Amino acid sequence: MKRALIAGAAAVAIMSSSQAFAQAVAVEISPEQRTTIRQYVVQQRVKPATISGEIRVGGTLPADVDLVAVPNDWGSAFARYRYVYWNDRVVLVDPAERRIVHIID
Repeated sequence: MKRALIAGAAAVAIMSSSQAFAQAVAVEISPEQRTTIRQYVVQQRVKPATISGEIRVGGTLPADVDLVAVPNDWGSAFARYRYVYWNDRVVLVDPAERRIVHIID
């Protein structure tokens, strides 16, 4: 009985910490910023990247995926990030860890 309770508590703790991590990683983007970013990608005809595997906020990109510097047009809040255009989406990445912080549909 004690083992079942301990295992259950551990599972809840792991789920809570992973959800908190995903929320801490995510970046808030206003509708206006989203429009600016999408327009930039379309107008500049950004070349799509080829990425295999699962792409999700909190995940990391493989080392062979080239990250692109965020243009000034997107605003100073995004200057620390890089991006990849993939599957008709803009994937914002923290370059230090190659961690995905936001996916713009």
